[in-house]
Amino acid sequence: MKVALVHEWLTTYAGSDKVLAEIISLFPDADLFCLIDYLPENERAAFAKTKIRTSFLQRIPFSKHLYRHLFPLMPLAIEQHDLSDYDLVISNSHAVAKGVLTGADQLHICYCYTPIRYAWDFQHQYLAESKLTKGFRSALVRYLLHRMRIWDSRTSNGVDHFIACSGYIARRIWKVYRRPSTVIYPNVEVDDFVIGPGPREDFYFTSSRMVPYKQIQLIVEAFGRMKDRKLVVIGTGPLFKQIQAEATSNVSVLGFQPFPVLLKYMQKARCFIFASEEDFGIAPLEAQACGTPVLAFGKGGARETVVDGVTGLFFSEQTPQAICEAVERFESIEHKFDPERIREHARGFSTEIFKAKFRSYVDAKWAEHQQKVTSYPHE
Repeated sequence: MKVALVHEWLTTYAGSDKVLAEIISLFPDADLFCLIDYLPENERAAFAKTKIRTSFLQRIPFSKHLYRHLFPLMPLAIEQHDLSDYDLVISNSHAVAKGVLTGADQLHICYCYTPIRYAWDFQHQYLAESKLTKGFRSALVRYLLHRMRIWDSRTSNGVDHFIACSGYIARRIWKVYRRPSTVIYPNVEVDDFVIGPGPREDFYFTSSRMVPYKQIQLIVEAFGRMKDRKLVVIGTGPLFKQIQAEATSNVSVLGFQPFPVLLKYMQKARCFIFASEEDFGIAPLEAQACGTPVLAFGKGGARETVVDGVTGLFFSEQTPQAICEAVERFESIEHKFDPERIREHARGFSTEIFKAKFRSYVDAKWAEHQQKVTSYPHE
C-alpha cells in the first residue's frame, strides 16, 4: 500500500500540523504533498524523514509571507499534485487539501477540521472582521468566495470517507457536503501538560493567536470591568498591539512565550478562559490536562471537550458581560472543581487514543475498498 498525505501548508507547528505528525508516525513511508513549506528548522523534527513535495505557490516571490493572499490560486495549485501512483490518499484538510485529484481505484480519506470557514457560514463574519463589507474589494472577495464554494462542494465528491475532528464539524460537513462522517478527536499531548506542584495563584489565564475570531479582546475588556481580578494573556498576532494598548493595569499581556512559561501559567491559574467558537479547540484540553478548570463559550467544539459543572462552566454569549457573570459563577463554586478529575477527563483525548482510533478506521476502510475493487467485474 503506497500512501500519500496531503496538507495545506507548513508554516508553523500548530494544531493541524501536530495531528499530521501523528498520522506520519502511523504511515512513516508516506510521501507528503502540500502547497508551501516554510516550516522553521527547529520545528521540523516530526517531518525529518518524510519526502515533502510543494506546489508552484512555493516558487512565487514572497509566498512565505503572502501565502494567505494567494487563496484564489490554491484550488488550482492543489490539483496539480500528481497522486496517480498512490493507493491510499489521506488529506488533512481545513481549506483545500481535500481537493486533490484521485482515481476510481484509489482510496481517499479526508480528516476534516472544517469546510472552508470563511467561504461558508462564517463568510459575513470574515468580511466584517476584514472590513470588507462595502466597495469594489468587497465585491471581488464575495465573488471569489462564491467560486470557492462551488469548487469546495464539487471536490467533496472526490473524497471516499470523511473523518470529522468533532461532532460540531460532522454537522457542518453534512450541512455543506451532505456527506456522513465519523468523529475522531485530534490528539492532545496530555503527557506534556500535567498538574503542577504547589498551590494555585490568584489570576485567570488565556492564551491564543491574537486574531479577531479568537475573541481575546473580549476577555481583556471583561477584566477591564473587573479590576479586582488579575488576568494573564499569552500569545501574539495581528491584534497584539491593539489588545496590549487596551489592557488595564490588572491585565498582563505577555506576547509570545516559550513552552515552559506557558505551562507554568496554565498550571498555576485559577481558571482558563476560552471565548471563541472553535471547530475543536485544543487549548481548553491542555488546560484541563493541567487540572485547570475552563470557562468557555458554549458553542462549537468546546461543547464536546468541557463538561459543564465538572471540568468548567459555559457562558452563552460572546460579550464581556457574559464573561464577567461566568467568573462570578465560577468563584461561587470554585471549591467543587477537582484537578485530578479534570485531568482524567482530558486523558480521553490523548495521542495514544487518537492513533489507535485513526489506524483502526483507515485499516477498516482499506479492507472494504480492497474488497470492492477486487470484486467489481472488469471487462
